[in-house]
Amino acid sequence: MFLGIFVGTFFKSQAQNVQLLYDAERECLTSTVEMFRPDSFGSTFFFIDMNYSPRVTEAYWEFARELNFWQDSKLSWLSVHLEYNGGMNTALSFNNAWLAGLTYSGHSQDFTKTWSLSLMYKAIPGTIGLNGKKQDHNFQVTGVWGIQFLQGWCSFSGFIDFWREARPWQGTEYIMISEPQLWVNLNKIKGMEEVRISLGGEIELSNNFVEKGFKAIPAFGAKWTF
Repeated sequence: MFLGIFVGTFFKSQAQNVQLLYDAERECLTSTVEMFRPDSFGSTFFFIDMNYSPRVTEAYWEFARELNFWQDSKLSWLSVHLEYNGGMNTALSFNNAWLAGLTYSGHSQDFTKTWSLSLMYKAIPGTIGLNGKKQDHNFQVTGVWGIQFLQGWCSFSGFIDFWREARPWQGTEYIMISEPQLWVNLNKIKGMEEVRISLGGEIELSNNFVEKGFKAIPAFGAKWTF
């Protein structure tokens, strides 16, 4: 359950967290480490996923950089997006992917609602199309959202990725994955303000991702936010 999360929404604060989720269908644990850090030139985001059953069987990471040298202008909502994706499991390595494009970002006045939309060129070297010819040049569209509600007690966040990547063994070349997450933030309990743990989980919604067709896979666990 790889989290293709996020593509440079402009936050006022930094955000780092560690998640541990249990997937009952795959009977495995997944750990996720995320970091988001804005600066005067844009923002940096990365995450690392590892699957355990019980030892590490898969690892995947994404690194994204938003470039925005015009944050005080009327075009502050637009940034240049650069990204790398890659990983491996016990049998093989995933295809490396290099992405570049533009990101539109926005937020509510109090930052309880944030969103971004990225349109990107995606290079996946070595990809063979359904016609048997090379198809290195592809595209990806990514949407990301984050919502705080019930006075910060609950968080609803997630992403949706849609991209072209030919998979001749499946007979498909378009892939969609979305992972909406819902968390209850325990630091809102009186006396537990410094206990930054959240309980909840996600649903991995995908089409042609792991296999041909649509899948919906729930997972439950905890998150610690630094």
